[in-house]
Amino acid sequence: MGAIFFIFASKVPFDAYIPGYLFLALGGPFVFISSFQLSNTFPRHSGLILALLTGAFDSSSAVFLFYRLVYEATRGSFTPSNLFTVYLIVPAFILVVQIFLMPARSYKTVGELVAAAEGSANETNQPDEDHDDPARHERIREERRIRRESVLSELAPLLGKKGEDEQQEQEQKKKEISGVWGALHGQTAFQQVKTPWFIFVTLFVMGQMLRINYFVATIRPQYEYMLGSYRLAEQVNNVFDIALPVGGVLSIPFIGLILDNTSTTFVLAFLVTAATTIGVLGCLPYLWAAYANIALFVIYRPLYYTAVSDYAAKVFGFHTFGKVYGLIICLAGLFNFLQSALDALRYKQFHGDPVPVNIILLVSVFVIGGVLVYYVHRKTQDMKRDYLEDEAEHAVEQTMPEVANGYGSMASNSNGNA
Repeated sequence: MGAIFFIFASKVPFDAYIPGYLFLALGGPFVFISSFQLSNTFPRHSGLILALLTGAFDSSSAVFLFYRLVYEATRGSFTPSNLFTVYLIVPAFILVVQIFLMPARSYKTVGELVAAAEGSANETNQPDEDHDDPARHERIREERRIRRESVLSELAPLLGKKGEDEQQEQEQKKKEISGVWGALHGQTAFQQVKTPWFIFVTLFVMGQMLRINYFVATIRPQYEYMLGSYRLAEQVNNVFDIALPVGGVLSIPFIGLILDNTSTTFVLAFLVTAATTIGVLGCLPYLWAAYANIALFVIYRPLYYTAVSDYAAKVFGFHTFGKVYGLIICLAGLFNFLQSALDALRYKQFHGDPVPVNIILLVSVFVIGGVLVYYVHRKTQDMKRDYLEDEAEHAVEQTMPEVANGYGSMASNSNGNA
């Protein structure tokens, strides 16, 4: 629908670009978020698949970069209507693939498949009270055993050289490293959205997404004012247009390493620190600061989006992921309508100077991000303490075996000699 509105925008009596942008904005998250489950297709490479999906999302701006180059090369003869006529291939391809290739249900995680197999094993060992015939009962048990072995045999090639136990051990290690895994698992989406876990991360995402999109939309006028040169601002803008999709691709291998090998508290603290650094660089009227800002921004953006989805999966769980993560992005999207107000404030109140607006955004995100990091850190420590206390309560007491020539016998001998 969005592409169709753009195709006929010049031929209809109303501004068709507005509903065109609206439908494009609606379709993008639906395609992106629903593709996350593809990372479970090959559990061996789930991190790489998720990073590739995120990298593809962040590098999608290259489509419009290429269009701009074609538009300039053809001196405007290749119009937006021509572009979106060709672009109709994309939604048509997605529709065909969804109907004929994609599964009707989402791919299950390794843990879910193993749990299902273990459930079959428990059923195998339980007597079936509904069947008094021993032969029929034995046949049912055999069918359950075969089904369980079939599931496990299908898991083996997906997991590669690692066995089931080793794979589960690795997944458990990642959960322990994160520090927040399972914080709200098992709760309903309504219960989860009432917690500080949801409120603080939503406020952070709202503020940070506003900053990111405002910078993308106003980079040229911002640097035109700060550098005092339209030519330099255009040069910075051209570098940014190329660096944005390239950064999404280059960051792919690093995102998985950071998320899998560091705690969620560290990741959030890194995001807040990087966002603060970007904000400070965005207030400096120097060309070197502009390029440094762009370099850090294009790496930060894909990490930010992936870290938020990673946080949602670890804290809220996969059963409510679509609802909770979708609500976070929806609220952030609505909050982005403030871009027009910020631009009006920059022009009317500050006479085109972007620094005051950037400082407002910088301070707001820093405060909200700091509160989020503090809360997650404190709750992580509480979860660790509760886990240790639970282990201690369920620990089995064991008496130390007597050693013939140990410390006890030596002590008794010395006492006897005394």
